[in-house]
Amino acid sequence: MIQKTVQILNKRAKFEYEILDKYTAGIVLVGTEIKSIRMGKASIAESFCEFNDKGELFVINSTIEAYDFGTYYNHRPKSERKLLLQKKELRKLNKEVKNSGLTIVPLKLFINEKGLAKMDIALVRGKKLYDKRETIKDRDNKRNLDRLMKK
Repeated sequence: MIQKTVQILNKRAKFEYEILDKYTAGIVLVGTEIKSIRMGKASIAESFCEFNDKGELFVINSTIEAYDFGTYYNHRPKSERKLLLQKKELRKLNKEVKNSGLTIVPLKLFINEKGLAKMDIALVRGKKLYDKRETIKDRDNKRNLDRLMKK
């Protein structure tokens, strides 16, 4: 069953990393990958982005499950997929990653109004343990406050 709106999220990204900059990129898909995404059978939980030697950006370790009704045209579930950004954005990201040791992580995989698969990616810095503890504390405080407001 094809879903009306597809949003596959990377929930751990906001907890594990400090988000510095966000971009929306197109994805180069082959074969039956778009059909699997439209059915919501994809995961970007453990994935990250990396540049190759030509300066192209690829998303690695993302999983798009094999399409159920695909025959020998079916795709490989865990393959590298090229991300499409403007040259200026790619150069800027590449420079940031090489110089300051930052990482690029996918945040959300979605289908836009035109029916094209897009991915929100972010330039991130890894959080330290004490930052994660602070995030957990803030979340607990917010939950308790909501509980009190409800009563």
